[in-house]
Amino acid sequence: MEDILKILGDENRLKIVRLLSVEKLCVCELEMLLELTQSNVSRHLGKLKRAGVITSIKDAQWIHYQMDSDFLSNHKLLYDYVLKQFEEKREYIDLKDRLTKYKGSKFDCTDIRSDIETVKKDLYKCNC
Repeated sequence: MEDILKILGDENRLKIVRLLSVEKLCVCELEMLLELTQSNVSRHLGKLKRAGVITSIKDAQWIHYQMDSDFLSNHKLLYDYVLKQFEEKREYIDLKDRLTKYKGSKFDCTDIRSDIETVKKDLYKCNC
């Protein structure tokens, strides 16, 4: 139990869990949504995977990450508590909104890999 709490004690790993609680994603999508480097995202994903919090699925050239079903059933109370916090804290609500905006856009992993800055610019431009 201490290991799980330690793993979830990092803000970036919590943000990854937030995103993966909604939908499976690849590294490049997480990199763009979190505005972290690929190596930083990969390092956090590795820790979450080794702890059994997430799992990966290879789909052609992409590796998608999702919440591990064993983790969800073995730590249901903890996961439910974390999900409740995600729904109450502004930064996690905003992160989910970013994911929703991205998934509703014309962009995909290929676009992110070819020109992440253009994708971010288009997705996050101000419509003031």
